[in-house]
Amino acid sequence: MNVHALLQELGFTDYEARAYVSLVGAGPRNGYEVAKAAGMPRANVYAVLERLAERGAARRLDTPDGVRYVAVKPAELVRRLDRRHRRTLEAVEKALAVLERDDEVAPVFNLKSYNELIGQARAAIDGATSELLIGIQPTEAGALAEPLREARERGAAITTLCMEACDAECGGCQGHIHRYNLAPAGDARWLLIVGDGRHAIAGEIGAAGTTAVSTRQHLVVELIAAYIRQSLALAIVADDVGDRFDGLLSHSAHELLDALEPKGSFLARLTDITGRNSN
Repeated sequence: MNVHALLQELGFTDYEARAYVSLVGAGPRNGYEVAKAAGMPRANVYAVLERLAERGAARRLDTPDGVRYVAVKPAELVRRLDRRHRRTLEAVEKALAVLERDDEVAPVFNLKSYNELIGQARAAIDGATSELLIGIQPTEAGALAEPLREARERGAAITTLCMEACDAECGGCQGHIHRYNLAPAGDARWLLIVGDGRHAIAGEIGAAGTTAVSTRQHLVVELIAAYIRQSLALAIVADDVGDRFDGLLSHSAHELLDALEPKGSFLARLTDITGRNSN
């Protein structure tokens, strides 16, 4: 997008965007000079310039040669727009929160494409203010590196489960990173995100496509958060206890745990989970 279109995204009209751009770096100009540089009718230019002055994007100068206008520095304009839009968004959020029903059952949204999954994942990360639980693999870690880094920089506590137990840091994961082999079998990849204990994303990406959900439904959020936390807790304990784990369990405990493991020995599964840990 060019600068005119970007300014219009921020609420400028076409003529306002043209006039402001024509003033940047040009010094004081009168209406005729602005109209000529911006390619706009002279009949409209003074009303447009006055609106820019009201918006805080330009300043009006009374000179012996008549009224002239000068652009506010772009950095200053951007700061003003940021503050203004932030205040507006905060006011909208508060106003809409009053209308929201506390007893409303949160829906579970089905996400049908990879782009939709990544877009919703970004939204969940951007919306988190205090805590993020992440279960991720390298491809998605790369795709979400920027919003995750921004979340860490604004103070969100991030716990990341690298489910491929990467031997080397890929640069995408953020926060407290734990590397354990918990990736799904086959060619599928999982992406799990819980933001502030309120918003959850769960997706599976495979050869047949992407299936995923996004929800604020409390039960689903708690289940996804519990999977990440409990997987990490079990792996950390097993990694710390190591070979002594087997000797700490009774025969009945062995049998019960093996019965919970659908693919054989529970202890063999723990060995597989922790065997590639790079911490």
